Amino acid sequence: MSLGKNIQYLRKQKKITQEQLAEMMSVSRQTISKWETDEIIPELDKLVALSDVFSCKLDDLVKEDMHNRDEVYSEIIVKKVKAFKMARYVMLTPNPEDDVNFYMENWARRSGLLDFQPDAMRIGWDFPFAISELQNRFGLRGYVAAYILPEGFETSCPGVEFAVQNEADYAVITIHDPFAAASGRIPNAYKKIMEFLQANGFREKPKKDILSCFEHVYEKERITCMDVYIHVDSVSRTDSFTYFS
Repeated sequence: MSLGKNIQYLRKQKKITQEQLAEMMSVSRQTISKWETDEIIPELDKLVALSDVFSCKLDDLVKEDMHNRDEVYSEIIVKKVKAFKMARYVMLTPNPEDDVNFYMENWARRSGLLDFQPDAMRIGWDFPFAISELQNRFGLRGYVAAYILPEGFETSCPGVEFAVQNEADYAVITIHDPFAAASGRIPNAYKKIMEFLQANGFREKPKKDILSCFEHVYEKERITCMDVYIHVDSVSRTDSFTYFS
């Protein structure tokens, strides 16, 4: 990790010159140059000011290799996701992602789903209806996990809600090693998609019986990956294609 490279990367991302940043920080241009080459380390108050200017977390500025961020994310594409049936469950706990994924994996084994299709796809998304008192007073958050049910699979195993998702278009980005810096990489992926939608004339489109967004975590070549999906208006594009078949 290089703090200097992070400063230089973020400055260029913001399209700020060394002279402009020096004026913002009330230091000389030579000082900015020395920060970026790691000759000197900014004092704490300057680090806080830099995180404000660059709109990033102080911890990410100091610890993360932010100049390698472009390698973390794939290009954003639009995919057509065919209609599917799912089994889903929601939990409100201090650590809902792990808890509900553990619950759903057990359900998938009890129901015979993993015998029917060992690589059955599991997705998840934030549950947005937890009231603020639960979050602030008890530290509870909500998360939903769901398995995509393959064609021909039937079960009466209780403990989940069955639902149908209609065909829809999604903007999708892949995050490589998302949990290495989850507090930065995952929110930044959503931000990148929103910027993509705005730049290309798309927009989010909440709609009944269609998930507004969801995530899919999987292993590829021994690297953990996460695909983030955000629903968009129907489009006619040559690069749209079926993801679920």
